[in-house]
Amino acid sequence: MADIEIISQTPLTLAEVKVKVEKMSSKSKEEPSARVLKVKDYLTEFAALETKEVKELKEKLETLGIQRLKDRIIIKIIDIQPRTVDELKILFAGENVTLKLEDLTKILEATQGK
Repeated sequence: MADIEIISQTPLTLAEVKVKVEKMSSKSKEEPSARVLKVKDYLTEFAALETKEVKELKEKLETLGIQRLKDRIIIKIIDIQPRTVDELKILFAGENVTLKLEDLTKILEATQGK
């Protein structure tokens, strides 16, 4: 197998992946494979927001001024749409990040449009 060099990694929301998959599918002249169809079904089912809404929410979360909030965590928050502090804490479980309750509340208010 050929060695593949990863130049950069950028976290994407499900809505952004959905747009990219649709572009790739429309460019292809072949019939989409079963895997592509399953991915499209998954994205249709779980991509709750449209691309425009994702961009707005991402900007909102970035402007909260929470230093420890990294891009990949912001993407998780946008995709999962937690409704409670406990649900939000679960997203941080695998990360080396601890946030104060007031920061968690700010994030929830931003995602719920309050």
